[in-house]
Amino acid sequence: MPEWITGGMVPPPALMPQVLPTGRLTETGVPIRELRDEFRRIPTIRNLLTVISVWVQVVGEIWLAVWASNPLVWAVVFLLMGRNFANMAILGHEASHRILVPNRRLNDFIGRWLAFYPNFTAYDIYRRSRMAHHREEFGPAEPDMNLYSGFPVGWKSMARKFGRDIVGITGARNLIGLLAAFGSERGRPIAARIVAAQLLVLAVFAAVGRPELYLLIWLLPWMTVWKVLNRLRSIAEHGGMHKSSDRRETTHHVHQSLIPRFWFAPFNTGWHLAHHVDPGVPFRRLPKLQRELEDAGYVPDGLIWPNYRTLWKALAKGRYSPG
Repeated sequence: MPEWITGGMVPPPALMPQVLPTGRLTETGVPIRELRDEFRRIPTIRNLLTVISVWVQVVGEIWLAVWASNPLVWAVVFLLMGRNFANMAILGHEASHRILVPNRRLNDFIGRWLAFYPNFTAYDIYRRSRMAHHREEFGPAEPDMNLYSGFPVGWKSMARKFGRDIVGITGARNLIGLLAAFGSERGRPIAARIVAAQLLVLAVFAAVGRPELYLLIWLLPWMTVWKVLNRLRSIAEHGGMHKSSDRRETTHHVHQSLIPRFWFAPFNTGWHLAHHVDPGVPFRRLPKLQRELEDAGYVPDGLIWPNYRTLWKALAKGRYSPG
C-alpha cells in the first residue's frame, strides 16, 4: 500500500466555527427530520428530462460531426464530447446513490446503460466505492485517494498529472484495466456489458457510414478531455483534505459559475460540501442545503473559494487562501 499524504489544504480552525446543531440542522448538518423529506424529495420528471437532454446533446453532436465532415467541426465536437462524458458521469453518480429516480430498477438501468457503461465505468463497482467514500472519507477503504493525496503538490507535479491525462496515458491505463477484467471470473460479466455498450455506440457510427469517428469523437475524447475534466473537478472536491467527522475538513466548497458548471461540474455537483453533509439529497436541492449551511454559520464566507482557478493555484502553491 502506498503512503498517502493528506491534510495539506485543510482550513484553519478559525474558519470553522462550531455552530451545529441548530433549530433546522442536526449536529452533522443534515436537516432535522421535519425538513429532511422535503430536501430528499426526488424530482422524477425533471430528472428524466435531464437524462434525455444529455443524450439529445450526444446524438446531436454526432450528427453534426457526420453532417459537416469538417476537421474544425470535429475538433469542436471532440471537446464537447468530453463534456458529455462529464454529464454522464454525474448522472451515474446520482444513480449510484439511488436518488436519480425513485424506482430502483429504472434508476439502476439509467445508471448502467445510459450513464456508466457508455462511459467505460462499472456501475455496481462504482456504487460500492461511493458508499465506501461517503462512509469514511480518507479512511482505509477510500477508493480515490490517489486523486486527493499529496496536495499541495507543486507546479511540476501538477503538470505531470495533467500531462498524463492530456496525452491519454490515464485513459489507456483504464482501458488496460477493463481488458484485464476479462481474465477474472467476477469481472468478466461487467467488462462484457461495458464492451457491449461500446459496440452499440460503434454500430451507430457504422450505421451512418463513419465508423472511424467512433475513435475520433468518442474514444479519444474519453481518453483525454474527460480525464482532464474529471481531475480538475476531483481535486477541487477533496484535494489536500483529510479524515475527519467534520465535512469542512474533508470537502472544499467553491463558488459556482456558468463556465465550470458547463464543462466539468454539471448538475450541481459543484455543491459538493452539501452533498457530503447529506448524500441523500438529490442534485437539484443541493444549493438549497448549501444555503441552509451558510445561514447557520457552518460555512462562513472565508471558507468558500471564490472560483476554481484560485483553488487550483492553491493546490499547486500550497497556501490556503480562499479570500
